[in-house]
Amino acid sequence: MTAAPSIVALVPARSGSKRVPGKNVRRLGAHPVMAYTIAAALDSRVFDDVIVSTDDEQYAAIAAHYGASVPFLRPAALAADASPDIDWVEHTLTALGREGRRFDCFSLLRPTSPFRQAATIRRAWAAFVAEPGVDSLRAVEPCRQHPGKMWIVNGARMTPLLADGPAAQPWHSSQTQTLPPVYVQNASLEIAWTRVVFDGRTIAGAIVMPFFTEGFEGFDVNTREDWMLAERFLEQREARLPDVPFLPYPSHD
Repeated sequence: MTAAPSIVALVPARSGSKRVPGKNVRRLGAHPVMAYTIAAALDSRVFDDVIVSTDDEQYAAIAAHYGASVPFLRPAALAADASPDIDWVEHTLTALGREGRRFDCFSLLRPTSPFRQAATIRRAWAAFVAEPGVDSLRAVEPCRQHPGKMWIVNGARMTPLLADGPAAQPWHSSQTQTLPPVYVQNASLEIAWTRVVFDGRTIAGAIVMPFFTEGFEGFDVNTREDWMLAERFLEQREARLPDVPFLPYPSHD
């Protein structure tokens, strides 16, 4: 019987968010939003470790309170607004490797997807390990606005974003239901073989499989409007947060 691949969960939680200040530790319900991602990851029992990557000591203390590992702080140079994921992922995996901790796979679990459940993670992991020949898995959901109806504006002229498909009728003048289904990635989760980072310096590789999120699993809170919606979903019991088996982190507001 072949042993299951080893996998580490990486939870990116840098400080310095501009759209929603402190969004990764902003409270949603009883806990900082980061707590729900950590709780779901631990409860899934998929990971060999759940590691939070942050540049902030208070964020690190919050992560540790909820059971995550924070073996080191992320360098400030890798925590800027425009810092690509590959930089901090490569840094984290390399630093762990120096400590003799190497993993076959890694998963990115972003704190701004609070409604992702442990069952979501288990479902994605089972799909990934069962699919041969892929480099990574990425969560997607149906695109609400079809790119076949999108345009690039250049002064007083515009051209379609996408070239027309095989049909004689241009996509922009076709009924949306006649266009091919298109999916957009969401922030719920990503899983990849670690080799894609060191062989190709990418977090996804070339062959990516879809993971179709359901319900609120892929809902992302990145703007003030998103937070208002998330709070409304909870008040109306339309969505459920993962159970958190820890007392709330003390608030200093």
